[in-house]
Amino acid sequence: MALRHSARGYKRTDRIADQIQRDLAMLLQREIKDPRVGMVTINSVNVSKDLAYADVYVTFMGIDGDQNVQESLEVLDHAAGFLRSLLAKSIQLRVMPRLRFHYDHTIVDGPRMSRLIDQAVAKDKARHGDDEPGESVGE
Repeated sequence: MALRHSARGYKRTDRIADQIQRDLAMLLQREIKDPRVGMVTINSVNVSKDLAYADVYVTFMGIDGDQNVQESLEVLDHAAGFLRSLLAKSIQLRVMPRLRFHYDHTIVDGPRMSRLIDQAVAKDKARHGDDEPGESVGE
């Protein structure tokens, strides 16, 4: 992941992305009443350098399965123009980026990967259980 900080602090696109994330979170909570979406969490927003697009990475609480996630993303995509117009009223930009919603798999994949790592470590310890404490491979 690229660092968001430059020598002079935040880049302009990063400041805009942070503002979009804050304002969009409030708008989704207040304005989107569709039950197919449920509770939405915005994990991050990345704005293109030319401010043409804002990629919004989201997760949904209580929604499981690829089909349900896809349906929720379609609802957000359908509301993107409406949300963009509301954002344009609160954030003063010459051009408001177009919103593109993406499902953030890291929330789901993270715990699964952690379990796999824990299992691999446990197997490795069991296999090398008769090694001396402090002894490691390659010594």
